[in-house]
Amino acid sequence: QVQLVESGGGLVQAGGSLRLSCAASGRTCSNYARGWFRQAPGKEREFVATISWSGGSTYYADSVKGRFTISRYANKNTVYLQMNSLKPEDTAVYYCAASKYARALVLDRPSDFGSWGQGTQVTVSS
Repeated sequence: QVQLVESGGGLVQAGGSLRLSCAASGRTCSNYARGWFRQAPGKEREFVATISWSGGSTYYADSVKGRFTISRYANKNTVYLQMNSLKPEDTAVYYCAASKYARALVLDRPSDFGSWGQGTQVTVSS
């Protein structure tokens, strides 16, 4: 029901920063919780961060707490992932997602999300 388009990936040195963007479109797209996941080669897709449909609550994986920030602009259609103090282990394909149901709170399971972006590569060199 929600279509997502990602941008902002790239190559960065360890300790650097990147900001990922994910624009959403579709019926009442602003009423869905949003999340970021990542998948490194040979590993399962893992949760990174999520923000509630209202934008009032956020939740982060322990591995990125204090370094990554998820946020939404005033219109709530675009979600961002600000990534600071990047480490080589952050290298992965990053996917944005929208919750399966409207007015969802913070969610951290892939099965909770019904719409996914195409993914954007983030590579952190050491």
